[in-house]
Amino acid sequence: MSAQHPGFSTLAIHAGAAPDAATGARATPIYQTSSFVFDDVDHAASLFGLQAFGNIYTRIGNPTNAVLEERVAALEGGTAALAVASGHAAEFLTFHCLLQPGDEFIAAKKLYGGSINQFNNAYKNFGWNVVWADSDDPASFEAALTERTKAIFIESIANPGGVIVDIEAISRIARKANIPLIVDNTMASPYLIKPFEFGADIVIHSATKFLGGHGNSIGGLLVDGGSFNWVGDKRYPMLSAPRPEYNGMVLGETFGNFAFAIAARVLSLRDLGPALSPFNAFLLLTGIETLPLRMQRHCDNALAVATHLSKHAAVSWVNYPGLPGDRYHELAKRYSPKGSGAVFTIGLKGGYAAGVKLVSNLKLFSHLANIGDTRSLVIHPASTTHKQLTDAQKSAAGAGPEVVRLSIGIEDAADIIADLDQALGA
Repeated sequence: MSAQHPGFSTLAIHAGAAPDAATGARATPIYQTSSFVFDDVDHAASLFGLQAFGNIYTRIGNPTNAVLEERVAALEGGTAALAVASGHAAEFLTFHCLLQPGDEFIAAKKLYGGSINQFNNAYKNFGWNVVWADSDDPASFEAALTERTKAIFIESIANPGGVIVDIEAISRIARKANIPLIVDNTMASPYLIKPFEFGADIVIHSATKFLGGHGNSIGGLLVDGGSFNWVGDKRYPMLSAPRPEYNGMVLGETFGNFAFAIAARVLSLRDLGPALSPFNAFLLLTGIETLPLRMQRHCDNALAVATHLSKHAAVSWVNYPGLPGDRYHELAKRYSPKGSGAVFTIGLKGGYAAGVKLVSNLKLFSHLANIGDTRSLVIHPASTTHKQLTDAQKSAAGAGPEVVRLSIGIEDAADIIADLDQALGA
């Protein structure tokens, strides 16, 4: 360990963890229990009153999950984190803390299709309204601001891949409007990009993807950057107003720079209930231990595959920021110098039919909706993940009829390329 602080790889293995005090076990134990015994009545009262930290129900906290939360917060450079059942749950709890009926938030058009659907449709049931902006044009976020705007939401590397977002430019707009910037960092992971360093206030993860990395568990995290001042801001009453659930406590005053993570836990997760199981937390922790090794291999392989496909006769274009000449290449060098991620899109000359045929002919690749697995994965977004969108929405999201999304795994690059060649030539 250096004199100043542990490095990223050290944190990926050790942050939040210690040998089990009771048994000496070195791996983080799985506390597979629904609830926890109190020392006495006073101890129980102090936990329920937020006067002491500890465990009550696994629904709102568990020692296994706590290690995961501390580790991801350390890797991102945040003050605290909350682990929940999925990335969608992390998004939902985040907005539940920020929005009241009739409020708005601004979101980048280029997002994961499930997020677009969630924002456009599910959130209407709560009276939350999304306003769309163009991540390639930061000024469009400023133009979309109204008196009802409570947050801005972007992805660091936009799904379905190939787009690097200018986080710092958009953060300046959020700062000027005094609203939090939320960055979904799923596609990059903190190994490639740390959004807090560029002005983010809250970071979201679908831990199902690169953090876990093995396609064996679903989970999500929200990370508090500790940078937004909630105190006295009447627009965010869950953090700035006295809470009747806790005898008038003002969470922003009591918990300071990790108040958002606390609010998400004791107000949103407690009442809405999308808890992460301790077993899934254990699997995600195991995956994170190799995150820096996997992400570098992902990036190296992706660059090799993208370079090959950029010269293939059946491919009309490749969107991968790691390629010189790509429109996002300069942003990639600035924000993600270690690599441009594992996921990118290609356009096939044969359009929709060629996309369907490609995914049917691949053998090494798995045709499924996930990304961030050790295995190489493929999907045709227009017929699957983005199918519920209109044609205009598909194109705006980078999921037109000819688009195929590749998530490059950590197999031998030559084998990945050979499989693509045979499928494209079939």
